[in-house]
Amino acid sequence: MPVIDVDRVSHAYGEGSNRRVVLSDVSLRLTEQRIGIVGANGSGKSTFVRMLNGLVLPTSGSVRVDGLDTRKSGREVRRLVGFCFTDPDAQIVMPTVREDVAFGLRRRGLSKDQVAARVAGMLATYGLEGHADHPAHLLSGGQKQLLALSSVLVTEPAVLVMDEPTTLLDLRNAAKVSGAVRDLPQQVVLVTHHLDLLDGFDRVLVFDETRVVYDGTPASAVAHYRELMA
Repeated sequence: MPVIDVDRVSHAYGEGSNRRVVLSDVSLRLTEQRIGIVGANGSGKSTFVRMLNGLVLPTSGSVRVDGLDTRKSGREVRRLVGFCFTDPDAQIVMPTVREDVAFGLRRRGLSKDQVAARVAGMLATYGLEGHADHPAHLLSGGQKQLLALSSVLVTEPAVLVMDEPTTLLDLRNAAKVSGAVRDLPQQVVLVTHHLDLLDGFDRVLVFDETRVVYDGTPASAVAHYRELMA
């Protein structure tokens, strides 16, 4: 499992009078298999997790995954760290379900048979095999999120980062996605407002006003977060 080192990271958007600081001097070492992140909207948590695979680069400081600096080795880092967005429509790029899952394998040097086998296995794992040739954008919300998850996991990342993956889902579909995540062998970093998803996690970080203000067990971190929000 990769070690993620975040060293004195800060980030700001804009310049001059429009400059807005969204992260301030964050330093962490992430080694646990299940890490949760909570915080109010605008606290900096989404910017933080986008830094873990180089989608956002720090204004100052550094992020390293297995020793690879996201600023210098972005492509290699993104092979290690997969990312699922809140809205799965932001990730669906191909017309059909099968094509969308296969898309991430296009530059992996695999034969057609290898790609087909890996895609079929992923669709079967997440109950999408019956939808393989269906238009991807016509799936239900829960199916789309499982498709987004499949499209990332088919590339076999070592780390999976998920930014509020159940926010747009009803309870039934949220349960399907959280159940799928619970069984993954990958290291998972999960941003969520659904605090029950953090049961069984190893560590939870609480963000507030651009900083990490608490770092502990799920029970203690959630208690701190509830107190903070009150």
